[in-house]
Amino acid sequence: MAARALANGHSPVAAEETFGWSDRFLLGFAAMDETHREFVDRVAALKRASDAELPARLAEFAQHAVAHFAQEERWMTTTAFPAAQCHADEHAAVLRSVREVEQMLRDGAALTLARDLTQALIDWFPAHADYMDAALSHWMSKRTHGGLPVVLRRGVAGPARVSHF
Repeated sequence: MAARALANGHSPVAAEETFGWSDRFLLGFAAMDETHREFVDRVAALKRASDAELPARLAEFAQHAVAHFAQEERWMTTTAFPAAQCHADEHAAVLRSVREVEQMLRDGAALTLARDLTQALIDWFPAHADYMDAALSHWMSKRTHGGLPVVLRRGVAGPARVSHF
């Protein structure tokens, strides 16, 4: 199933938990953080959508995802990001899954397929942001500002402090 191909096992959010924006997703590159907030909002809207609303919310998400991924891919190109192809391949896989589900719904498939896709997106996004997008954010910050981004995450537990004495 196309939707299941997105899930990668990192930082999954249980189906009964809410999915919404938090400082946990901040990466320190303002334009990327704003786009990610919209991504999370669109996925949360999919999660909350009634059956009647679901196809329209999926179309809105698809439109956002196309623009979002194109923006990141422009950043990767203009800054010569070394892992651009791997990152773009992941975007392409997500868009392929979204398009497949949209087509299946038009062909009369059950709405549970879109619900499964929504959960797969919820499971996929945290790891994608933590690994791929964080690397891009760091790269762009180093290229444009000469250093790593500073990220202040309110209400998010930091790493445990280890005493070396």
